[in-house]
Amino acid sequence: MTQAISRLPVPEEETLPEDIQALFAKSREKPGFVPNVYQALSLRPQALRGFLALYSALMEQESGLSKTEREMIAVVVSAENHCFYCLVSHGAALRVRSKDAALADTIAANYRAADLSLRQRAMLDFAVKVTNDSARCDEADIAALRTVGFSDEDIADIAQIAAFFNYSNRFASALALRPNQEFFTMAR
Repeated sequence: MTQAISRLPVPEEETLPEDIQALFAKSREKPGFVPNVYQALSLRPQALRGFLALYSALMEQESGLSKTEREMIAVVVSAENHCFYCLVSHGAALRVRSKDAALADTIAANYRAADLSLRQRAMLDFAVKVTNDSARCDEADIAALRTVGFSDEDIADIAQIAAFFNYSNRFASALALRPNQEFFTMAR
């Protein structure tokens, strides 16, 4: 018996709009499977489209943050929120991006124990503050990020990535979204 991927059923793929079916087909080519979050979000195709557009803007487009640093934020926020799906899936992405499974696993368990640069530590400390108490973020936080070399655009990226994963974590946790099995063995 196949385990449900979430608390809600997912639509049959053939009932989805053509662009979503094409997205699923492309996912089967690379990374080789359809991420369960796509399937869960396909219950509302327009929400899936919006999710993917924002994800792409934050995680894939040009930025002063490396793609590895962006995955670090995703993992740290997901760890703070105890989001099983995102911690597993973005932990896998961080292993792939960093090419360092030990570093990725350490960041997932406790980023404060990881061998990070001062820049990366400041970035993750800010992402955690955005996650746990964004109303207390202040000018001192911004100044600390500027001191280690982040531009205003980079700071906006850190805040937006942290906020995006707080949203994503809450969606995944509320629905008990299960990670795809493929994530567990990626880059190991």
